[in-house]
Amino acid sequence: MASRRIVKELKDLQRDPPTSCSAGPVAQDMFHWQATIIGPNDSPYSGGVFLVSIHFPPDYPFKPPKVAFRTKVFHPNINSNGNICLDILKEQWSPALTISKTDKIKYEATARSWTQKYAMG
Repeated sequence: MASRRIVKELKDLQRDPPTSCSAGPVAQDMFHWQATIIGPNDSPYSGGVFLVSIHFPPDYPFKPPKVAFRTKVFHPNINSNGNICLDILKEQWSPALTISKTDKIKYEATARSWTQKYAMG
């Protein structure tokens, strides 16, 4: 079941690729993908190339894939290990994550600095 669903999603991505990113299997392993995201223009991530690892569990799509940034990135929804933490907007909320709202200039400067240091050539 999982492999059929993953193959279908890969074909869908190849048929209609999203702007500024790509994804596909690593060494023919359909359960392990690598994605590349190009930092959007007019953002602190502009000019950056971000690598993302995607691991599909055997019971996918009933369980979510594990997604992690391999390129160090400064973002309120990505922890220091590169793991995407969308649950922080619910029960895991922390006041420390308000940096993008309370000090937008500092947030953008730090994000831009990290992009230049870790995601550009």
